[in-house]
Amino acid sequence: MRVESRIFEILTVFCFVCAIVYGVLSGEEVGIVALTLTGGLTLIIGTYFRFVARRLEERPEDNPEAEVSDGAGDLGFFSPGSYWPIAVAGGAAVTGLGVAYWQWWLIITGAVGLIIAICGLVFEYHVGPEAH
Repeated sequence: MRVESRIFEILTVFCFVCAIVYGVLSGEEVGIVALTLTGGLTLIIGTYFRFVARRLEERPEDNPEAEVSDGAGDLGFFSPGSYWPIAVAGGAAVTGLGVAYWQWWLIITGAVGLIIAICGLVFEYHVGPEAH
C-alpha cells in the first residue's frame, strides 16, 4: 500500500501547487476552491492508504528488490458468470436519472433496486446452491 499512498501524496502536492498557480494567474475563486478540495480529497485517500500500509505485511509491490515470482499465486475470487453487476449498474442508472430529473418515485425505485442488487452481489455465494 506504500506505492498507492505515494501516488496520492504526489497528486495532493500537484493539486495544491496547481491551486496556487491558478489563483495567482487567474484570480477566479471557483477554480481555486475546486483544486484545493481535490487536493484535500487526495490527501484523505493517501493518508488512509499510509495508515493501512502500517498494519499490513509488506507486499511484493512495496519491495523494490522483489522478483516477479514473489507476486505469484491467487489474487482473489472473481465470479465468472455473475449477472449482479449488470443489475447494480441498472439500479445506479435509474437512481441517476431520478436525481437528474428530480423525480422522487424514480429515485426511490432506483435506490431500492440498487440495494437489492448490491445485496445479491455480496451474498451471491453465501446462499443457494453455490453456498460453501
